[in-house]
Amino acid sequence: MEPSELCFKHLLGHDKAKSLLQEAVAKNKIGHAYLFRGPDGVGKKRAALTLAAYLNCQNPLEGDACGQCASCRKYISGNHPDLIHIAPDGAAIKIGQVRALKHQLAFPPLEAGVRVIILEDIHTMRREAANSLLKTLEEPPPNNILILTADQAGEILPTIISRCQVIPFGPLDHEDMAQVLMGENGLEEAQALTLASVAEGSLGKAKLLLEEDMLTFRQEVVEQLLSMQNGQPETIAQVFLLSEKAAALKENIYEFLALLRLWYRDLALVAAGTPESSIANKDLTSSLPAAKQRWNLTQIHERLDRLDRAERQLLRNCSRTLVLETLFFDLI
Repeated sequence: MEPSELCFKHLLGHDKAKSLLQEAVAKNKIGHAYLFRGPDGVGKKRAALTLAAYLNCQNPLEGDACGQCASCRKYISGNHPDLIHIAPDGAAIKIGQVRALKHQLAFPPLEAGVRVIILEDIHTMRREAANSLLKTLEEPPPNNILILTADQAGEILPTIISRCQVIPFGPLDHEDMAQVLMGENGLEEAQALTLASVAEGSLGKAKLLLEEDMLTFRQEVVEQLLSMQNGQPETIAQVFLLSEKAAALKENIYEFLALLRLWYRDLALVAAGTPESSIANKDLTSSLPAAKQRWNLTQIHERLDRLDRAERQLLRNCSRTLVLETLFFDLI
């Protein structure tokens, strides 16, 4: 990570959120507890780290951290003694973690003017842990700021929300994301725009899809679905092979099903008369003519229903391989 990356000017998107935080610091009206809430993977944690660096920067420049002083460098390296980061332990933030935090807050910051505590994915917090945190949120010890992050869809106790200043975060602009993906990963524009679109404005999700090479597998599946014919001996072998590859995705299988669902959604839009330029899977534009000949609008909706059914079955812990085999036969 380069030093300049923990600066508001290098934080992708979220202009309103950045403006609110910079104004609060400039007017010395920083809150004691914030809730950064929005989609997963859009930069909430990075924004929290950026605010922490700015609050304790030794040489702030025009409403931003300098990225070069000793304090900034400690934040960048993740070794600042007055930064506390709490993430879920397994599936949830547990009461033991909250109790340990309260013990730490009994002592003053070691060197920073303001100690920053980041509690990540607060929507995973168990009720007893959330209740234990309430008093600290309402009145933390002096020189401490708590920043909570949460997914937009996650459930949070109203008593937690009422004790925080809520800063909303939205999906990132697709073109901005595409520029980042092209610059960092050397992608072609069509693939970068596809990643940004299928990731629904989440840079973190786009990077996961890229890391797991899911777009390549999605393209393989699409090509196979368009070429396979029911009743042919080779089709059975192809379906078994695709099912085996999909099952190997394990916990990422839901992301892959979402990719397939988005492709069928593109087909439905085009079949309904929407311009091809509006589709999400821009790198699969060449597959549209064959898909339009293969399935009508009713058949496309049937396949979307089958994708939904397969996901429900997987969530009920049905045999993954069997569910996927059935699904691929249904999608032909």
